[in-house]
Amino acid sequence: MTQGPGSLEGKVALITGASSGIGAAAARVFAREGARVVLVARREDRLAELSAELRAGGAQASHCAGDVQISADVERAVSHAVQTYGRLDVAFNNAGAGGDVAPLHLLEDAAYDLVMDTNVRGVWNCLRHEIRAMTAHGGSIVNTSSVAGLVAPSVPAPYIAAKHAVIGLTKAAAVECAADGVRVNAIAPGLTRSEMVEDWFARVPGQQAKSMASAPQNRMAEPEEVAEAAAWLCSERASFVTGATLPVDGGRTTW
Repeated sequence: MTQGPGSLEGKVALITGASSGIGAAAARVFAREGARVVLVARREDRLAELSAELRAGGAQASHCAGDVQISADVERAVSHAVQTYGRLDVAFNNAGAGGDVAPLHLLEDAAYDLVMDTNVRGVWNCLRHEIRAMTAHGGSIVNTSSVAGLVAPSVPAPYIAAKHAVIGLTKAAAVECAADGVRVNAIAPGLTRSEMVEDWFARVPGQQAKSMASAPQNRMAEPEEVAEAAAWLCSERASFVTGATLPVDGGRTTW
């Protein structure tokens, strides 16, 4: 899904989880495609560094540190986008947490709460504030689910439950917002190079080889490959796509 130059030309885009992995890759891809980007994550030092890199390359970029679990933080980030660039056209709700690696009957409540609050409440908070900013002129929102939102791979149960819930929120929002010209879709990445995945491999012996063999392409995605799919869904090239979940998984969910 390589984008031609300018597929997001002039759009104002908010990206959560932008301090690393898919989110940071999306910041670069969206900016390359002409978007003015607002980067959101908890680690402000990383956001500042990435924003500076994008501006040095000629993009319009700013950042707003915040935690998607906190509604007020998301509201502040959306307000920052509107006040800085005049509107919000595109949002990529990508922030997420993987949680502890253990069978569900051995997990404590805190492990469940962290995953659900980040991955589900976080998307919930983002959708509410983003939709309010878009209803007057339309827009496009993409939520990051996972292949764990489609099947039950060897990842913790709370993560599977959370990523299924993201797809449900995506469908509900897509139906509710269609009349306002707001499209809402999800991507379902498979194994992708990221801090979360590297940490998982470090904690579970043999998991990397098992995961690499779980899809026909027998490899890990680079973050940019997933970001390209999100950029396409956010662009007008996907104008008749809403309520969909796009697997970006190297064929993981085909067998």
